[in-house]
Amino acid sequence: MTDKQTSEHSPPLEDIKTFHKYNINCKAIYDLDPAELEKSRIIREQHIVQHTDESLFQLTLDCPKFIRARGYDDVCVSKEERDFPIAYSMVVHKYAWMVERLVRAIYSPANIYCIHYDEKSPDHFKSAIEGFVRCLPNVFIASKREIVYYAEFSRVQADLNCIDDLLKSDVNWKYLINLCGQDFPLRTNKELVSGLKNLKGSNMLETILPRHKADQLKSPPPHSIQMFVGSAYFILSREFIVYMDSSTVAKDFLAWTVDTLMPEEHIWASLVRIPGVPGEVPRSHPEITDMMSKTRMMKWSWHENRLYPPCTSKHIRGICIYGAAEINWLLNCGHWILNKLDPNVDPVTIQCLEEILEERRGLSGC
Repeated sequence: MTDKQTSEHSPPLEDIKTFHKYNINCKAIYDLDPAELEKSRIIREQHIVQHTDESLFQLTLDCPKFIRARGYDDVCVSKEERDFPIAYSMVVHKYAWMVERLVRAIYSPANIYCIHYDEKSPDHFKSAIEGFVRCLPNVFIASKREIVYYAEFSRVQADLNCIDDLLKSDVNWKYLINLCGQDFPLRTNKELVSGLKNLKGSNMLETILPRHKADQLKSPPPHSIQMFVGSAYFILSREFIVYMDSSTVAKDFLAWTVDTLMPEEHIWASLVRIPGVPGEVPRSHPEITDMMSKTRMMKWSWHENRLYPPCTSKHIRGICIYGAAEINWLLNCGHWILNKLDPNVDPVTIQCLEEILEERRGLSGC
């Protein structure tokens, strides 16, 4: 494509800078100002169509302009961040702009980001993601991709494919965090680095004893591995990932789980309990619930009004899609990452989280 063709398809720089922006006072939203929250509710109920996957693809035809407009060339990186790179495995399937905004919120030139898109995703989504990663040297698409189905091993395999690629990278990353496309950080990169360093090599994830027996029994797990359950999301040390990649015990366990239901919810929770693994959570250690682990704040409808305040937006399959009125609580709940956001449900929540984190990045300095 010629420079002339590129400039014809790519909008002016100022138009890119104002993408996703609504006339809202995010400080007032954080302070729970009733008038501003009412404005956010009106915006939510208008169901304003967000920018399309195709618009992201068109913008990334001119990478220098896109990088300048989205601020990737102006990310302040401290020595602490440079010396402690983080790896990300991101399994995504829709909302290309939401994926870009997630990367932007956790972006550091020192980090490395593997994006695995679902092979059954629409072509316009894949093209947008491919255009986006082409513009950033430390963001790449997994070299092997899966057709991902909920509650099947393909969900785990998507992360494993990214793990293989990340281990081959020249970046000496210290921890691996896995994400989905509707996650969002509640901490800046500098704050995440500080938190990870305080883990001192330990792993952080939910790991509890099973509450229910399996509907259909199979042979016991190999190597007398005790079963624990948790979630698909984890924060794991590089040493643990290297162990898992080379250990016969871990590989045998992964093979054993292939035909189990929702393997992503017991694989990681069980592997970290194996005696002697790097960052081990001892079997004798008390259960680590999703509220105790800082890995992911996810509001389930049946726990609202007991473990956390009620959802102010709507639920999808029992999970809260956060509304703007929850921003104050989210940023003070102690967790590092949230799930879920949806640009078509409450776009103000995303905008205000972006603005507040950007302000915190600026105040922290380098």
